[in-house]
Amino acid sequence: QLQLVESGGGLVQPGGSLRLSCAGSEFSLDSYGIGWFRQAPGKEREGVSCISKGGTQKYYMDSVKGRFTITRDSATNTVYLQMNSLKPEDTGVYYCAAVMWYAGLQYMCDMRVDMTYWGEGTLVTVSS
Repeated sequence: QLQLVESGGGLVQPGGSLRLSCAGSEFSLDSYGIGWFRQAPGKEREGVSCISKGGTQKYYMDSVKGRFTITRDSATNTVYLQMNSLKPEDTGVYYCAAVMWYAGLQYMCDMRVDMTYWGEGTLVTVSS
């Protein structure tokens, strides 16, 4: 069964770091643009960061620029989201999603693209 599996979430203090992983199961992620999205309690889901098929293009929402880094590794069939200097407002369930065809990364991260595959999410809690 084709699926995405997220991992790496947890409880961290403000200023701390976490690395999220998004692994492809039963299919290669190489042909897909990948996005990380999050949903905070009581809020709508929003795009956090997106990466192109080849990994050469990356997009970040303004509030995470300079703190989060998205990368992809073909050898492990995994996309990572390194999150540093975490803030309480980064709390939420983080999802990764994949789509083969998209007009541009900003469209993907603005959630104007119908993503083909979604993971079940991993919870990130930033609290002291």
